[in-house]
Amino acid sequence: MTKKTGTLAILFADVAKSTQIYEALGNKDAKNLIDSCLSLLRKVTQHYQGKVIKEIGDEIMCVFPSALSALEAAKDMHQALEDMPPMDKPGFTSANIYIGIQYGPVIIEGGDVFGDAVNVAARMVALAKQRQTITTQETIDALPDGHAFDVHCIDKTTVKGKSGEMNIYEVIWEEQDLTVMMDESAESTVIKARLEVKCDNQIYEFDENRPSATLGRQIHNDVVVNDGRVSRTHARIEYRRGKFILIDQSSNGTYLLIQGKKSVIIKRDEAQLIGNGMIGLGREPTPESPKSIQYTIKM
Repeated sequence: MTKKTGTLAILFADVAKSTQIYEALGNKDAKNLIDSCLSLLRKVTQHYQGKVIKEIGDEIMCVFPSALSALEAAKDMHQALEDMPPMDKPGFTSANIYIGIQYGPVIIEGGDVFGDAVNVAARMVALAKQRQTITTQETIDALPDGHAFDVHCIDKTTVKGKSGEMNIYEVIWEEQDLTVMMDESAESTVIKARLEVKCDNQIYEFDENRPSATLGRQIHNDVVVNDGRVSRTHARIEYRRGKFILIDQSSNGTYLLIQGKKSVIIKRDEAQLIGNGMIGLGREPTPESPKSIQYTIKM
Protein backbone atom coordinates (compact mmCIF):
# COMPACT_ATOMS: atom_id res chain seq x y z
CA MET A 1 0.00 0.00 0.00
CA THR A 2 1.43 3.36 -1.10
CA LYS A 3 2.23 5.91 1.58
CA LYS A 4 2.36 9.61 0.84
CA THR A 5 3.12 12.61 2.99
CA GLY A 6 1.58 16.03 2.91
CA THR A 7 0.51 19.01 4.97
CA LEU A 8 -3.21 19.26 5.64
CA ALA A 9 -5.72 20.73 8.07
CA ILE A 10 -7.39 18.02 10.12
CA LEU A 11 -10.89 18.78 11.41
CA PHE A 12 -12.92 16.75 13.89
CA ALA A 13 -16.57 17.70 14.40
CA ASP A 14 -18.54 15.94 17.12
CA VAL A 15 -22.29 16.27 17.74
CA ALA A 16 -22.54 17.60 21.30
CA LYS A 17 -24.20 15.63 24.11
CA SER A 18 -25.53 12.87 21.88
CA THR A 19 -26.46 10.75 24.91
CA GLN A 20 -28.82 13.51 26.10
CA ILE A 21 -30.22 13.81 22.56
CA TYR A 22 -31.15 10.11 22.61
CA GLU A 23 -32.71 10.52 26.05
CA ALA A 24 -34.74 13.56 24.96
CA LEU A 25 -35.87 12.34 21.53
CA GLY A 26 -35.80 8.55 21.65
CA ASN A 27 -33.69 6.28 19.46
CA LYS A 28 -35.42 6.82 16.10
CA ASP A 29 -35.72 10.62 16.18
CA ALA A 30 -32.27 11.03 17.72
CA LYS A 31 -30.60 8.90 15.06
CA ASN A 32 -32.43 10.78 12.31
CA LEU A 33 -31.32 14.10 13.78
CA ILE A 34 -27.68 13.05 14.12
CA ASP A 35 -27.71 11.60 10.59
CA SER A 36 -29.07 14.94 9.33
CA CYS A 37 -26.31 16.79 11.19
CA LEU A 38 -23.60 14.58 9.70
CA SER A 39 -25.10 15.04 6.23
CA LEU A 40 -24.83 18.81 6.61
CA LEU A 41 -21.22 18.50 7.80
CA ARG A 42 -20.37 16.39 4.74
CA LYS A 43 -21.89 18.98 2.39
CA VAL A 44 -19.93 21.81 4.02
CA THR A 45 -16.73 19.75 3.79
CA GLN A 46 -17.20 19.22 0.06
CA HIS A 47 -18.00 22.91 -0.48
CA TYR A 48 -14.58 23.87 0.89
CA GLN A 49 -12.66 21.26 -1.16
CA GLY A 50 -12.31 19.02 1.87
CA LYS A 51 -12.56 15.27 2.13
CA VAL A 52 -14.38 13.18 4.72
CA ILE A 53 -11.94 10.57 5.99
CA LYS A 54 -14.23 8.71 8.37
CA GLU A 55 -17.35 8.87 10.49
CA ILE A 56 -17.48 7.24 13.90
CA GLY A 57 -20.89 7.35 15.53
CA ASP A 58 -21.70 11.04 15.98
CA GLU A 59 -18.25 12.31 14.94
CA ILE A 60 -16.79 13.18 11.55
CA MET A 61 -13.12 13.51 10.60
CA CYS A 62 -12.20 15.61 7.55
CA VAL A 63 -9.11 17.03 5.88
CA PHE A 64 -8.72 20.35 4.07
CA PRO A 65 -5.95 21.69 1.84
CA SER A 66 -5.36 24.79 3.99
CA ALA A 67 -5.89 26.15 7.46
CA LEU A 68 -8.13 28.88 6.04
CA SER A 69 -10.45 26.46 4.29
CA ALA A 70 -10.75 24.40 7.48
CA LEU A 71 -11.71 27.45 9.56
CA GLU A 72 -14.18 28.61 6.92
CA ALA A 73 -15.72 25.13 6.88
CA ALA A 74 -15.89 25.08 10.68
CA LYS A 75 -17.79 28.38 10.71
CA ASP A 76 -20.28 27.11 8.13
CA MET A 77 -20.69 23.81 9.99
CA HIS A 78 -21.75 25.66 13.13
CA GLN A 79 -24.02 27.91 11.07
CA ALA A 80 -25.59 24.98 9.20
CA LEU A 81 -26.70 23.43 12.48
CA GLU A 82 -27.84 26.83 13.74
CA ASP A 83 -30.10 27.11 10.68
CA MET A 84 -31.71 23.68 11.13
CA PRO A 85 -35.45 23.95 11.89
CA PRO A 86 -36.18 23.39 15.59
CA MET A 87 -37.75 20.14 16.69
CA ASP A 88 -41.10 20.26 18.45
CA LYS A 89 -39.95 18.28 21.46
CA PRO A 90 -40.25 19.44 25.09
CA GLY A 91 -36.90 19.84 26.82
CA PHE A 92 -34.93 19.88 23.56
CA THR A 93 -33.83 22.97 21.67
CA SER A 94 -31.30 22.16 18.93
CA ALA A 95 -28.18 20.17 18.15
CA ASN A 96 -24.73 21.71 18.49
CA ILE A 97 -21.22 20.52 17.68
CA TYR A 98 -17.69 20.63 19.07
CA ILE A 99 -14.91 21.28 16.52
CA GLY A 100 -11.15 20.75 16.82
CA ILE A 101 -8.62 21.64 14.09
CA GLN A 102 -4.88 21.17 13.57
CA TYR A 103 -2.77 22.07 10.53
CA GLY A 104 0.40 20.06 10.02
CA PRO A 105 2.24 17.21 8.29
CA VAL A 106 0.45 13.89 7.88
CA ILE A 107 0.96 10.45 6.37
CA ILE A 108 -1.68 9.50 3.79
CA GLU A 109 -2.28 5.79 3.33
CA GLY A 110 -5.22 3.80 2.00
CA GLY A 111 -7.69 6.68 2.20
CA ASP A 112 -6.77 7.43 5.83
CA VAL A 113 -4.40 9.95 7.43
CA PHE A 114 -2.04 9.52 10.36
CA GLY A 115 0.44 11.56 12.37
CA ASP A 116 0.80 14.18 15.07
CA ALA A 117 -1.64 16.55 13.38
CA VAL A 118 -4.41 13.97 13.71
CA ASN A 119 -3.64 13.38 17.38
CA VAL A 120 -3.56 17.10 18.11
CA ALA A 121 -6.85 17.74 16.27
CA ALA A 122 -8.46 14.96 18.33
CA ARG A 123 -7.17 16.64 21.49
CA MET A 124 -8.60 19.99 20.36
CA VAL A 125 -12.12 18.62 19.80
CA ALA A 126 -11.96 17.04 23.26
CA LEU A 127 -11.26 20.49 24.74
CA ALA A 128 -14.04 22.27 22.84
CA LYS A 129 -17.41 23.05 24.33
CA GLN A 130 -20.71 23.32 22.48
CA ARG A 131 -20.67 25.78 19.54
CA GLN A 132 -16.90 26.20 19.89
CA THR A 133 -13.97 25.74 17.51
CA ILE A 134 -10.59 25.08 19.14
CA THR A 135 -7.25 25.03 17.34
CA THR A 136 -3.51 25.63 17.83
CA GLN A 137 -0.72 28.09 17.18
CA GLU A 138 0.36 26.09 14.11
CA THR A 139 -3.06 26.55 12.53
CA ILE A 140 -3.20 30.26 13.34
CA ASP A 141 0.32 30.78 11.93
CA ALA A 142 -0.76 29.10 8.68
CA LEU A 143 -3.58 31.59 8.05
CA PRO A 144 -2.95 34.23 5.37
CA ASP A 145 -2.36 37.85 6.33
CA GLY A 146 -5.57 39.83 6.55
CA HIS A 147 -7.82 36.86 7.32
CA ALA A 148 -11.19 37.81 8.80
CA PHE A 149 -11.26 35.41 11.74
CA ASP A 150 -11.32 36.62 15.33
CA VAL A 151 -9.10 34.28 17.37
CA HIS A 152 -8.31 34.29 21.09
CA CYS A 153 -5.56 32.41 22.89
CA ILE A 154 -7.44 30.83 25.81
CA ASP A 155 -4.96 28.47 27.47
CA LYS A 156 -2.02 26.10 27.11
CA THR A 157 -2.21 22.32 27.11
CA THR A 158 -0.09 19.22 26.66
CA VAL A 159 -0.67 16.52 24.05
CA LYS A 160 0.39 12.92 24.57
CA GLY A 161 3.54 12.15 22.61
CA LYS A 162 4.53 15.80 22.16
CA SER A 163 6.96 17.67 24.40
CA GLY A 164 6.11 20.95 26.09
CA GLU A 165 2.90 22.91 26.15
CA MET A 166 0.88 24.21 23.20
CA ASN A 167 -1.07 27.44 22.91
CA ILE A 168 -4.71 26.75 22.19
CA TYR A 169 -7.06 29.20 20.50
CA GLU A 170 -10.78 29.67 20.21
CA VAL A 171 -11.95 30.74 16.75
CA ILE A 172 -14.99 32.99 17.11
CA TRP A 173 -17.61 32.26 14.48
CA GLU A 174 -20.65 34.08 15.89
CA GLU A 175 -21.09 37.80 15.44
CA GLN A 176 -20.58 39.19 18.93
CA ASP A 177 -21.51 42.79 18.25
CA LEU A 178 -24.05 43.79 15.62
CA THR A 179 -24.23 47.28 14.19
CA VAL A 180 -27.88 48.25 13.71
CA MET A 181 -28.74 51.04 11.29
CA MET A 182 -31.48 53.20 12.78
CA ASP A 183 -33.55 56.15 11.71
CA GLU A 184 -31.99 59.38 13.01
CA SER A 185 -35.11 60.09 15.04
CA ALA A 186 -34.96 56.71 16.79
CA GLU A 187 -33.45 56.48 20.24
CA SER A 188 -31.18 53.69 21.33
CA THR A 189 -32.68 51.45 24.00
CA VAL A 190 -29.37 49.81 24.85
CA ILE A 191 -28.36 50.43 28.45
CA LYS A 192 -24.61 50.82 28.68
CA ALA A 193 -23.33 48.83 31.62
CA ARG A 194 -19.98 48.91 33.40
CA LEU A 195 -18.43 46.03 35.32
CA GLU A 196 -16.26 46.63 38.35
CA VAL A 197 -14.13 43.72 39.52
CA LYS A 198 -12.16 43.63 42.77
CA CYS A 199 -9.53 41.01 43.61
CA ASP A 200 -6.70 41.11 46.13
CA ASN A 201 -7.27 44.84 46.74
CA GLN A 202 -7.00 45.61 43.02
CA ILE A 203 -9.97 47.13 41.15
CA TYR A 204 -10.56 46.60 37.43
CA GLU A 205 -13.26 48.12 35.22
CA PHE A 206 -14.72 46.80 31.97
CA ASP A 207 -17.29 48.21 29.56
CA GLU A 208 -18.01 48.52 25.83
CA ASN A 209 -14.62 50.16 25.33
CA ARG A 210 -12.83 47.38 27.19
CA PRO A 211 -15.22 44.52 26.40
CA SER A 212 -13.35 41.42 27.56
CA ALA A 213 -11.19 40.18 30.40
CA THR A 214 -9.28 37.00 31.11
CA LEU A 215 -8.98 35.50 34.58
CA GLY A 216 -6.31 32.99 35.54
CA ARG A 217 -3.05 32.07 37.20
CA GLN A 218 -0.54 33.43 34.71
CA ILE A 219 0.44 37.08 34.67
CA HIS A 220 -0.76 37.68 31.10
CA ASN A 221 -4.36 37.65 32.41
CA ASP A 222 -6.26 40.84 33.18
CA VAL A 223 -7.19 39.47 36.62
CA VAL A 224 -4.51 37.24 38.14
CA VAL A 225 -5.37 34.70 40.87
CA ASN A 226 -2.29 32.79 41.98
CA ASP A 227 -3.70 29.53 43.31
CA GLY A 228 -2.95 25.88 42.58
CA ARG A 229 -6.56 25.13 41.60
CA VAL A 230 -6.61 27.94 39.04
CA SER A 231 -5.80 27.19 35.38
CA ARG A 232 -3.30 29.31 33.45
CA THR A 233 -6.20 31.01 31.68
CA HIS A 234 -9.15 29.87 33.76
CA ALA A 235 -12.11 31.94 32.57
CA ARG A 236 -13.02 35.08 30.71
CA ILE A 237 -15.70 37.73 30.83
CA GLU A 238 -17.22 39.15 27.64
CA TYR A 239 -19.43 42.20 27.16
CA ARG A 240 -22.28 41.27 24.82
CA ARG A 241 -24.97 43.82 23.97
CA GLY A 242 -25.17 45.35 27.40
CA LYS A 243 -24.60 42.10 29.32
CA PHE A 244 -21.50 40.62 30.93
CA ILE A 245 -21.03 36.88 30.33
CA LEU A 246 -18.73 34.69 32.46
CA ILE A 247 -17.19 31.84 30.43
CA ASP A 248 -15.36 28.93 32.06
CA GLN A 249 -12.53 27.21 30.17
CA SER A 250 -10.81 25.46 33.08
CA SER A 251 -10.22 22.01 34.54
CA ASN A 252 -11.73 22.71 37.98
CA GLY A 253 -14.65 24.92 37.02
CA THR A 254 -15.67 28.46 37.97
CA TYR A 255 -18.05 29.22 40.83
CA LEU A 256 -20.54 32.07 40.55
CA LEU A 257 -22.31 33.48 43.59
CA ILE A 258 -24.91 36.10 42.70
CA GLN A 259 -26.03 38.04 45.77
CA GLY A 260 -29.18 36.52 47.24
CA LYS A 261 -28.77 33.22 45.40
CA LYS A 262 -26.95 29.93 45.91
CA SER A 263 -23.56 29.53 44.26
CA VAL A 264 -23.41 27.52 41.04
CA ILE A 265 -20.45 25.90 39.32
CA ILE A 266 -19.84 26.57 35.63
CA LYS A 267 -17.71 24.02 33.79
CA ARG A 268 -16.91 24.53 30.11
CA ASP A 269 -20.05 26.65 29.95
CA GLU A 270 -21.15 30.23 30.50
CA ALA A 271 -23.49 32.31 32.67
CA GLN A 272 -24.59 35.92 32.85
CA LEU A 273 -23.33 38.16 35.64
CA ILE A 274 -26.24 39.91 37.34
CA GLY A 275 -26.21 42.68 39.95
CA ASN A 276 -23.30 41.99 42.25
CA GLY A 277 -21.68 38.92 43.72
CA MET A 278 -18.51 36.86 43.77
CA ILE A 279 -16.56 34.60 41.41
CA GLY A 280 -14.36 31.73 42.56
CA LEU A 281 -11.78 30.15 40.27
CA GLY A 282 -11.54 26.44 41.07
CA ARG A 283 -13.16 26.79 44.50
CA GLU A 284 -16.24 28.33 46.09
CA PRO A 285 -15.82 32.04 46.86
CA THR A 286 -16.13 33.45 50.36
CA PRO A 287 -15.99 37.08 51.51
CA GLU A 288 -12.96 36.30 53.66
CA SER A 289 -10.86 34.70 50.92
CA PRO A 290 -8.31 36.91 49.12
CA LYS A 291 -8.67 34.53 46.16
CA SER A 292 -12.34 35.43 45.66
CA ILE A 293 -13.25 37.93 42.97
CA GLN A 294 -15.98 40.44 43.82
CA TYR A 295 -17.96 42.03 41.02
CA THR A 296 -20.54 44.79 40.68
CA ILE A 297 -22.44 45.80 37.55
CA LYS A 298 -23.12 49.53 37.39
CA MET A 299 -25.42 51.34 34.97
